[in-house]
Amino acid sequence: MKHVVIVGNGIAGITAARHIRKRSDYAITVISSETEYFYARTALMYIYMGHMTFAHTKPYEDKFWKKNRIDLVFDHADRVDTNNRTVALRSGRRLSFDYLIIASGSKSKFPGCPGQELKGVQGLYSYHDLQHMEANTRNINHAVIVGGGLIGVELAEMLHSRKIDVTFLVREAAIWNNVLPLPDAQLVTRHIASHGIDIRLEEELAEIKGDDNGQVRSIVTSSGAEIPCQFTGMAIGVTPNIDWLEHTDIAVRQGVQVNRYLETNIPGIYAIGDCVERTYSLPGRKAIEQVWYTARMMGEVVAQTICGERTPYEPGPWFNSAKFFDIEFQTYGEVSPQCTDDEQDFYWEDPSGRKAIHVVWNKVSRVFKGINAFGIRMRHECFDRWLREGRLIDEVMARLPDANFDPEFSRTHDNEIHAAYKGTSEKLAAKP
Repeated sequence: MKHVVIVGNGIAGITAARHIRKRSDYAITVISSETEYFYARTALMYIYMGHMTFAHTKPYEDKFWKKNRIDLVFDHADRVDTNNRTVALRSGRRLSFDYLIIASGSKSKFPGCPGQELKGVQGLYSYHDLQHMEANTRNINHAVIVGGGLIGVELAEMLHSRKIDVTFLVREAAIWNNVLPLPDAQLVTRHIASHGIDIRLEEELAEIKGDDNGQVRSIVTSSGAEIPCQFTGMAIGVTPNIDWLEHTDIAVRQGVQVNRYLETNIPGIYAIGDCVERTYSLPGRKAIEQVWYTARMMGEVVAQTICGERTPYEPGPWFNSAKFFDIEFQTYGEVSPQCTDDEQDFYWEDPSGRKAIHVVWNKVSRVFKGINAFGIRMRHECFDRWLREGRLIDEVMARLPDANFDPEFSRTHDNEIHAAYKGTSEKLAAKP
């Protein structure tokens, strides 16, 4: 019987295991040193905030795995021997494989500044990180978050929920302005500031200072300001967790190198999820995509290939969703921080400052390219179809009501958005 070994029990690895089981009688072993059972990583913040317990984040009962003949090994994968096709575990055990799926995820980035090794300095990616955060933030009164991305926003909301004062260092002109256009990023920044978060824009971390016990006591910014704190959350991004593969024949750069079938350079060895770097291009997508749904899709695709139905990874138009405190965010297609020379855009914001949309299209062909939505729920299937079919922007704007997914009886803004868009289009058309 063929044996599939999967390193990593996140959404990528577990999706692969489940779909391989649906399609085959292969022996399946999943290795993880983070948690014994699969859990929903995106729910970590809600455990800290008291909305859920860890048990609530497990989508399957513990008996599910034995029932489905998926062997869970709670151990750490240290090395891969590609010649003998074995994985060496920290316990001394060795597992042989016919197929190996690397789904080892990501780890938090650190800036390399003085003091980052102090107690109370950490990122937030894993369950272990959450446990450290519980210990590191007990009985503190001030925290500093470094980095204006999604993890930084989550950390700020988590700490704020426990009435801990938060200072947020953001090197850009607004929160997440390296991803969002400036009007969008400014809306997010104003909203987060309205919750009492001290946001320092265009400011970076220079040094972390500690006390006599090796605990963080303050940070120094690039402008020379010193901010007392007892916790420093690093949120400058994550990087593929591939250090354990350095001395193997498996090709790695920033991530594990894979082709369109998620195959590495070694036959029978695949990589999926956050640790992957694609060697081929996909329109509107980065080579490394560290988001939940792409990991899940990769797990399904690799299962089909391993079970005899060779399937390329083709995720279609980009989409993502997030939450900035209590403003929901969705994005579909390509909305870059700045329009290119061949693009035009339209931004509408509700006077409340809690709802907005930003659409982008090709100025010559008028083909719709992407949309950001804040505080307005949109249907993924509508925008996915319109992007795939190359619909024109005028049609997309006229059909916004079809895409609206807000609850019944909630206030809609389709008419005012379309009226504002029409006025903008007329002004653009009148320009020489």
